[in-house]
Amino acid sequence: MIRSITTRVAARKKSIAASAAVLLGASGAVLGTTGAASAASPQDIARQIVPASQYQSFSKIVSHESGWNHKATNSSSGAYGLVQALPASKMSSAGSDWKTNPATQIKWGLNYMNERYGSPNAAWAFWQANGWY
Repeated sequence: MIRSITTRVAARKKSIAASAAVLLGASGAVLGTTGAASAASPQDIARQIVPASQYQSFSKIVSHESGWNHKATNSSSGAYGLVQALPASKMSSAGSDWKTNPATQIKWGLNYMNERYGSPNAAWAFWQANGWY
């Protein structure tokens, strides 16, 4: 039973990695299965990157912070992007295209939530208690 679960988990990880490789080209641009740039929405991209069990919380934070606008800018603080990074340039650690690529912002935001709060679910719990994250 444990070996069966381990085998399924390993297969799922390979599948996710393959999907991510197709979705994100070498340049970090969002790609379709043909390798051509696609018009995937930021939400569609996030569904490919964020674990399903964390997506709803990630989505709620992004909805509140930027309305899913990857170019959203807070005029008073300078926070930028889907997850309103401050300073915005912190997102460069996820890719040089952080200003224009929602996938890069999502990767950075997911990493931030995991490192600071433990997960998007925990980040959302913090946001609900404090009105910010």
